[in-house]
Formats: sequence, C-alpha cells, structure tokens
Amino acid sequence: MTTSDNDKRRTLEGAIFLVLFCLTIPAANWMIGHVGTLCVPNGPCLIPVAPAIMAPSGVLMIGAALVLRDLVQRRLGVEFGIGAIVVGAAISAALAPAALVIASAAAFLLSEFADFAVYTPLARRRLVLAVLASSLAGLVVDSIVFLWLAFGSLEFLLGQIIGKAWMVLLAVPFVAYLRRRDERLGLAPA
Repeated sequence: MTTSDNDKRRTLEGAIFLVLFCLTIPAANWMIGHVGTLCVPNGPCLIPVAPAIMAPSGVLMIGAALVLRDLVQRRLGVEFGIGAIVVGAAISAALAPAALVIASAAAFLLSEFADFAVYTPLARRRLVLAVLASSLAGLVVDSIVFLWLAFGSLEFLLGQIIGKAWMVLLAVPFVAYLRRRDERLGLAPA
C-alpha cells in the first residue's frame, strides 16, 4: 500500500470515527428518554449495568464517545481530537434538556479533555492501554461532574461508571484489531 493510499485510508476512517463520535451525543439523549428496562416518569430510562445496579441508558453512548474521540485523534491528529471535543460539547449543550445544559456540556468538555490528557502521551507506544486508561479517566470525570452539577449528588456514580466501562471494554477488541492492522499496513497514527 502506498503512502497516498495510507493517507486516504487514515482520512476516511478518521471521518467515519468523527461522524460516529458526533452521533453518540444525540443517540445518548434519545436513549435516555426511549430505551431502558425501566423508564421513570419525568426521568430517564434505566438499564441494568450490573446485578442490582441501574444507570441511565445514555451512559452506553458516552462510553463509546470516549473511545471514538481517541480514534479520531489517532486517524486525524491532535487538532481534530481537540476540535471534536469542542464540537461535542456544543452538540451536548444544544441537545440537553434546559435544566441540564451546563451539567451536560461541562461534563462532556471536562471528561473528553481528561481522556485527551491521558491518551495523548500513551497512544504511540501502547494504543490499547491508552484507550483503556484514557477512557477510564474520562468516564469517571464525566460521571462525577454530570451527577454533581445536575443533581448535587453522586448517588448514581457506580452505575454511571459501570455502564460507560462496558462500552469501553466492548471496544477493546476493535482497537486491538486496528493496532495490529495498522502495523501490518504500515499505517502510522496521524
């Protein structure tokens, strides 16, 4: 594969990851009101994330967003990774219910920058570890900031963390595959 082919592949995959990243935000907002084993009147729809632990269904998309942001950065570069964070926070603020705009945007912005801060120094040497560690940092920050700003309570922290972690863990085989394929094709990160 030529350098030009590698650049085209990297750009196309980066664009796909960026679109998917942006779509996780409206998907999370939609899921919270429509997908769950229990939908609380005037509240979120909940899903079981572990025995006897429930979380709003949107946590699944937030876990996916953390991994996708890492993949955007890997394919398109640091500038696009930061741009995705800013655009994602704006989308989050635009789509959040009025009462949750600040909590939603702040949690998204801070968690994605926490993810960025951990992912960036690790990504070139240990991609899978970088995605796991950065996503863990991001999902904890997201959960704490959102719950505290939205509700003044961390009562549902464990469910939030577990729900997001499931999506990160489900993405690990795909990330490992990408790393192996990139090495085989000589496709260096952006």
